[in-house]
Amino acid sequence: MILAVSAMAQTVEKTDLGLKTRINAMDVEIQFYSPTTVRVIKSPEGKTVTKNSLSVIKKPQTTKFAVSQKNGLISLKSEKLKVNIDTKSGKITYATVGGKLLLSELENGASFTDFNDAGSKTYTIKQSFVFDKEEGIYGLGQQQQGKMSQRNVRINMVQGNTDDYVPFFVSTKGYGLFWDNYSPTVYEDKPESASFKSDVGDCIDYYVMLGGNLDGSIACMRDLTGQAPMFPLWTFGYWQSKERYKSQNELVGVVSKYRELGVPLDGIIQDWQYWGHNYLWNAMDFHNPEFPNPKKMVEDIHKQNAHLIISIWSSFGPQTKQFREMEPKGMLLNFQTWPQSGMDTWPPNMEFPSGVQPYDPFNPEARAIYWKYLNKGLFSLDIDGWWMDSTEPDHLSFKPSDFDLKTYLGSLRKVRNAYPLMAVGGVADNQRATSSDKRVFILTRSAFAGQQRYGANTWSGDVNSSWQNLRNQIPAGLNFSLSAIPYWNTDIGGFFAGAYNNGWNDGSGSKNPSFQELYVRWLQFGAFTPMMRSHGTDVPREIYNFGKKGEPIYDAIAKAIDLRYSLLPYIYSTSWTITNSQSTFMRALVMDFNDKNVINMGNEYMFGKSILVAPIATAQYTPEKIVRSNEQTGWDRKEGDNKNTNSGVDFTKPKSTKVYLPAETTWYDFWTNEKINGGKEITKETTIDMIPLYIKAGSIIPFGPKVQFATEKRWDNLEIRVYPGANGEFTLYEDENDNYNYEKGAYSTITFSWNNAKKALTIQDRKGSFTGMLSERTFNVQLIGSEKNAKSVTYKGNKVVVKF
Repeated sequence: MILAVSAMAQTVEKTDLGLKTRINAMDVEIQFYSPTTVRVIKSPEGKTVTKNSLSVIKKPQTTKFAVSQKNGLISLKSEKLKVNIDTKSGKITYATVGGKLLLSELENGASFTDFNDAGSKTYTIKQSFVFDKEEGIYGLGQQQQGKMSQRNVRINMVQGNTDDYVPFFVSTKGYGLFWDNYSPTVYEDKPESASFKSDVGDCIDYYVMLGGNLDGSIACMRDLTGQAPMFPLWTFGYWQSKERYKSQNELVGVVSKYRELGVPLDGIIQDWQYWGHNYLWNAMDFHNPEFPNPKKMVEDIHKQNAHLIISIWSSFGPQTKQFREMEPKGMLLNFQTWPQSGMDTWPPNMEFPSGVQPYDPFNPEARAIYWKYLNKGLFSLDIDGWWMDSTEPDHLSFKPSDFDLKTYLGSLRKVRNAYPLMAVGGVADNQRATSSDKRVFILTRSAFAGQQRYGANTWSGDVNSSWQNLRNQIPAGLNFSLSAIPYWNTDIGGFFAGAYNNGWNDGSGSKNPSFQELYVRWLQFGAFTPMMRSHGTDVPREIYNFGKKGEPIYDAIAKAIDLRYSLLPYIYSTSWTITNSQSTFMRALVMDFNDKNVINMGNEYMFGKSILVAPIATAQYTPEKIVRSNEQTGWDRKEGDNKNTNSGVDFTKPKSTKVYLPAETTWYDFWTNEKINGGKEITKETTIDMIPLYIKAGSIIPFGPKVQFATEKRWDNLEIRVYPGANGEFTLYEDENDNYNYEKGAYSTITFSWNNAKKALTIQDRKGSFTGMLSERTFNVQLIGSEKNAKSVTYKGNKVVVKF
């Protein structure tokens, strides 16, 4: 169908998905993917563009829309979204059908500059947009600059160790935008406009989605790029790790020691070098003589009801079977990566180059070869998951010509930022095709748009152990979560901590009060992230290195871990809302509260929809020092700095901190049950073992039993705390914990509804079933703030009303 032709728009052709037009020597195509999501493709006049997205997996759904042309505007309108194209300038604007302007391109804001990409003619592309002055912008992956709202920033998007770039943002105006390009990209927000500029692209390709709010925009992005699957229940317990356990006996011994101490633990992680020397880098097999019987090692861990994940990398040493199979097929990328030397000494002895090279995950055959060796060498041992390190990957001694290297999909430059998506996806897809008995669980260091569909939890990289870096992790995790990827964590205590030791690598930092305070506060924050994982180098992180039971630091660590386990029913149920309802674990306050004071607040957040977390991220007991470490060694201090000189610190003294409670909500202090009206900053008295937590009125929170591991006890006697002051609802989710039967309907939900006016809690009929489901259980209902506040009820799956 050809519509009327304007002076500047040479043709306007209606298509099944939208329209095609040509304006000012530029071809423009609009495609509706749903009533709320539209794709825009622009290319130089006459340029044939064929693009298969690496991130977007949704196929356009049949969408009713109308096309009209009037007063120099071409308008497309679905039932939710209106798109206008200026036929003179080509500028596109987006609005609700009610006329509320969402986003506008800058006039003449699209540009194509010729670029020779390793012999292929293409373009450097740029598109500019105009934001409202007060508009909040969030997402764009994870950055370490400590900012919450991503306004007035310039971000050079090339995947790195501690920076993960996702070219997707959400706006407080209720829309999201995904820039579908994988090359190095600069995002810049200036007063006059904001823009994406990518090194190479045959076309400008982006999606605008109307979510109505931040949650809705995230839901649209996951609809485009894939839903997040359920993680196993045990992944939400406590994880102990370090760089690195050097023997089979040491690894198993850590699990045994936790069991001996009665401190909960669900996971242990084996870092690098179990394969032997660097020429066997990432062999995915145990060639290190300190690991003589890996099968028994795994069995010994499982017998103690713990789980093991193990380090695998994106690169291979030249003596590995993988390298020798991939190299003749052109499946390796010849640039410098970690480790650069074949020797284990520091600094790297480049007289003996390692020859380690990353592989090409864009090649489906290479991904299959990667899995073949992983399956044979490690998955066959019943290892529970994968620590996919360096999935960005490490790119050392960078040369611009490195980007000219050929991958399966063209130059490395063309696809650079999507490397982690393809590397992680290769393992996830192949494991899932091999077996559905065990849910895919991947811990990884980098991410790209769409990675949430692969069962991966991204950690924030090798950050230094300092208070500033702890502060930076909070907005980093929140913006990462706002990039539509809900699973994120951080090295508790920071990775490089050597500056807290008395001597080189002597591990004494765990007795240094400066590090002890930092570690406890980081651990308390970590208890309210999707994965609670202690890890680092230089200073050992196991609880028994910090002292013994009855001492304030040891007890504070144990208390945070116990609190995490008590919240497992709440946490696992929240994970179901992510899979089933596209929700988010770590929720920036701007997601839930219409309060101008929280628009740029990055030091507090909601964990799920009930618990406000205000991490203490400043030193209270010891001098706060910024540790600047050498990136590779973690050791760069003046003699005497951060030494164990604070032995007189009294960690039993109370301190205080400021907390802001959002408006239009009543809050309860988690520790005291004090009721507080929101909309103000308060002073909270704290101790070393306390993180400020506040519960939103109307919340219903289930608390589980005291356990040593996640599945030690059944949830047959849960405490249900009701926080009155508003109506509320919570759904308790349960399934078989670690397989994919939930996708076939093998799960149950029990919805609790609180009627504040009637002071009644209704426990609805249970829905669904699964093998091993409890037929009868006890709920101990606690009404917070009531004198007669406790009632115990027997529940057999049928509706029960508890009145107070």
